[in-house]
Amino acid sequence: MTVNEGTLDRSLRAIVGVVLVAAWLLGWLTGTLAIVLGIVGVVLLLTAAVGFCPLYRVLGMNTCAVPRR
Repeated sequence: MTVNEGTLDRSLRAIVGVVLVAAWLLGWLTGTLAIVLGIVGVVLLLTAAVGFCPLYRVLGMNTCAVPRR
């Protein structure tokens, strides 16, 4: 797995992931929506921590800065 997420992308994923997981755990969201958004939050946190997004690979996207030679 090569890193395909840039710093800004990873930061935004981490922030949104924390908010979604917190909303789920604190009971701000209920029902099926809470479970779905909680899982989305966990996935966002995992991809932010690893720096790799499988969906980006499928779509051929890369937000990581390309080193200049």
